[in-house]
Amino acid sequence: MAGDSFWIPTGSDMGQQSHNALMAAAALTAAITAAAALAREEGNMRISSTAFSNQSAIPASYTCEGKDISPPLAWTDLQAGAKSLALIVDDPDAPDPAAPKMTWVHWVLYNMPATNGGLPEGVKALPAGTKEGVNDWKRTGYGGPCPPIGRHRYFFKLYTLDTVLPDLKQPTKAKLEEAMKGHVIGEAQFIGTYQKSG
Repeated sequence: MAGDSFWIPTGSDMGQQSHNALMAAAALTAAITAAAALAREEGNMRISSTAFSNQSAIPASYTCEGKDISPPLAWTDLQAGAKSLALIVDDPDAPDPAAPKMTWVHWVLYNMPATNGGLPEGVKALPAGTKEGVNDWKRTGYGGPCPPIGRHRYFFKLYTLDTVLPDLKQPTKAKLEEAMKGHVIGEAQFIGTYQKSG
């Protein structure tokens, strides 16, 4: 119509619009990813110990310089739909925190009942249905911190699964993690540190 004006997008305008749309989509994806990571980090699920607080020193009684018994552990607010729990305790600072070369595995448990609220100090009788994997001493059970040099970190990692796993015949940490793929619905971790007194 005479006197009316119409805006016809040019190639550069359309390119800019496409660029803006892509940037907005990328920002949204980043925001969703960050929100998911934050939810995972700040979710309700918790693992703790009455023997030491998160990021603090593990008492010697739970190490090779003491009784070498497992510390008391407790967990709360597991995800709805959890059918079983798995626990992995490992040290990513081996052998030397100044130059770590491997992650040393201290404890592997799986198929713990989701109704279980923790493990007592020096646990001997595991909850019904619980199965054990092997640690890096090639044996089942808990092996306490025994770092050759420096102060190491020990990660107590609890996983909630949407299934009960088959009998994996005393799996390594790697084999358990492979079996858990696609079944983990929640995760919490708790960190202790230790350095030998000598």
